Formats: sequence, structure tokens, C-alpha cells
Amino acid sequence: FKIISGAIHYFRLPTSQWEDSLYNLKALGANTVETYLPWNIHEPAEGVFDFAGMKDVEAFVSLAQRLGLWVILRPSVYICGLPAWLLKESGIRLRSTDERFMSRVANYYQELLPRLAPLQVTQGGPVLMMQIENEYGSYGMDKEYLKATKALMEAGGIEVPLFTSDGAWEEALDAGTLIDE
Repeated sequence: FKIISGAIHYFRLPTSQWEDSLYNLKALGANTVETYLPWNIHEPAEGVFDFAGMKDVEAFVSLAQRLGLWVILRPSVYICGLPAWLLKESGIRLRSTDERFMSRVANYYQELLPRLAPLQVTQGGPVLMMQIENEYGSYGMDKEYLKATKALMEAGGIEVPLFTSDGAWEEALDAGTLIDE
């Protein structure tokens, strides 16, 4: 199976444009759509979650499946930014094993992952794989953080292959890659 993918970010388009965009992606020869899931959009204030309208990732994935597309989800905590409310806590270390940060990630994943788990290919859905972290190798090299994030995803029922995404230079790949030992 060869994945031919293109990115369409559901949260950046009105829902009325989803079907045309996915249809056009398929018409271009893609068999898979890839999308980020931005934490700051889905939890704009701590403990306040929003998956309605153009933020309804479940509806977007279901539509992709109806149109015959596979899906790659990127629910990494960092997508070109984090929720601003995280900075209310003085000294919190973002994208690390800081207990305060990881507890917020866990709270978000407790809301998010039950929405995503049934969409996996292992559950009859179109989701082939999911991303653990995004461009982490350009930011840090905390393998324990990557392992902890992976463990949260697996505890939340994620069983499809997991991946990281980094720059192509050796240092970024070394820092951002998580290889099971």
C-alpha cells in the first residue's frame, strides 16, 4: 500500500468547504488526507473544550472516509504554538516532563483521544497513523518527554502506528526521534 497524501486542515476551512477540498485532493491522485489537531483551538481556555462546527474533527474524518480517503492525524501537543493559558503558571516547562505540563496534556488527551480512538483503521475507521510530536528535534531532546507522550496516547486507546516529524538534518532527527528500545 502506497500512501499518497496531502494536507487539509479542517479547522482552517468552513465546514461547507470540506467536501469540495477533500474531493479535489482525491481528484489530484491522493488516497490519504493529513491534518493537524491544534490544542489551542480545541481547548481555548483550560478545561473548556470545543469540537463544534469547523473544529469537529470527527465529522471531518468521517467525511474523508465516506469519500474513500485514508487519514493521518497529527494530535501533537505542539502545532506552531500551544494554548496561551499554559503560561499562566510561572516557571512551567513546556514540551517537557514537567509534571504541571504533562498533567495538562493528560487532561487534553482525556477529552481528545476517546474521540479519535474509534476512527482508527483497527476499529474500522480510516485513520492509518498518528503523530506523537511535531518538529520536536528543533526544540529539545528529552526522550522521556516523547516516551511519556507516547504512553498517554497508548493509554488513551491509540493503537495505530505512531510517528514523529522533524527536519531532515541529523541533529533534529536524533533529538526528535523516538525509537523503541
